[in-house]
Amino acid sequence: MLILLPPSEGKTPPAAGEPVDPAGLWLPALAPARRRVLTRLVALCRRTSARSVAESLRVLGLSDGQRDEIARNAVLASAPAGPAGSVYTGVVYEALDAATLTPVARDWLDRSAVVFSGLWGVVRLTDPIPAYRCPVGVTLPPPVGGLTAYWKKALKPALDRAAKDTPVLDLRSGAYAAMWTPAGSRAATVRVLHERTVGGVTQRSVVSHFNKATKGRIVRALAEAAAEPRTIDEVVTALRDLKYTVEEQPAPAGRPRQLDVVVAEL
Repeated sequence: MLILLPPSEGKTPPAAGEPVDPAGLWLPALAPARRRVLTRLVALCRRTSARSVAESLRVLGLSDGQRDEIARNAVLASAPAGPAGSVYTGVVYEALDAATLTPVARDWLDRSAVVFSGLWGVVRLTDPIPAYRCPVGVTLPPPVGGLTAYWKKALKPALDRAAKDTPVLDLRSGAYAAMWTPAGSRAATVRVLHERTVGGVTQRSVVSHFNKATKGRIVRALAEAAAEPRTIDEVVTALRDLKYTVEEQPAPAGRPRQLDVVVAEL
């Protein structure tokens, strides 16, 4: 089983560790593509004139109070790297709480989950990376350009092979989902809906923060169960066995199946 996760905006810089080796990350064939993005990002952020810094902030979608992110990006090639699962610290990863899993569950997680990244393309939670700031919506100087289009082209051959014989559970947000689309017959996307009764009427809504937290809890529950589904139907069964309410929605032919996970409590 392959679980696709978004990165987190918040990241914890490793205190120590060797610098990142793009060829040492999952799918080493992506190393040249990773190095091109890294080189352009570092060059962008190394410029120190007031105009250059302002431009870097604009390109990366940062405020003037986030200049430290520019300084961090400028030294990425030599910065300490640590496991991606410890670097990413957003809502999904707080709910997942991988550090408290049993060894068996953690082994399952490390084999099953991968994180999509505007800088690295895709990494496993065990891959050593530095803290960085590079959303996939960014456009870097040539020859990289827009990162969504760049990674969509670079990732497809490697990920098509990696996901060929396994079900794919896609928990990514829209921007990162555009980087690669898994084969529809063996993949499913997940939407979390909050169901509540207001004035005697049942209502459902999508809530961003708790959507992410629920997805983290789903991954944790699957890891604790050491689930090994071979098809999307078996993924649905595994989620229902874990007491999740799962409803399937119509999906276009050839596209991933669409699953709604309905929760009453956030």
